[in-house]
Amino acid sequence: MSLAPTLVRPATLADLEALPPTWRGEILDDTLYAFPRPRAPHASVEGLITTDLTNPFQRGRGGPGGWWILPEPSIQLPRAPEVSPDIAGFRRDRLPTLPSDGPITVVPDWVCEILSPSTASYDQIVKRRFYVRIGVQHIWYVDPRDRTLLVAQHIDGRWMELGLHGQDERVRAAPFDAIEIDLAAWWDGLAPEASADP
Repeated sequence: MSLAPTLVRPATLADLEALPPTWRGEILDDTLYAFPRPRAPHASVEGLITTDLTNPFQRGRGGPGGWWILPEPSIQLPRAPEVSPDIAGFRRDRLPTLPSDGPITVVPDWVCEILSPSTASYDQIVKRRFYVRIGVQHIWYVDPRDRTLLVAQHIDGRWMELGLHGQDERVRAAPFDAIEIDLAAWWDGLAPEASADP
């Protein structure tokens, strides 16, 4: 995927709506970025991570609560009419209630991007820089092909890597280090072909 702008004018929500149904897109700093929708391995890992975090952090079951954990939320910010992390977390003291309709207009406290060959450069270059500029405090990169979790924190205007964890580790990863997560469960049932997932 090219990281160059796809339009010569500022992108609008109408440009997103014109994308084919098998594609998804985001607008960051007036630029439209579009890519194929993720396949099954990506969706499986996304669902398992969301489940692991929702019970203790959103529902307060076996954990501290105090968060909203949302898969692919629609977020609108002054510099991004549409951005949607694979998973985003919002502390409830900053977002007490979810909007009944319309997008969220609060910067996430934490984002998780699940890497695939078609989006890895975009996630790790374009969105990584964007997230630090808007003040996201924590980011996870999950790679189903390599079966790794990279954890980073925003410190003094840049990302500081806190740890890179392998496929069968049990980890406590900020900002959710109140619980231990079994990474091996995220890859359960993934075929070797997951490495070719676009």
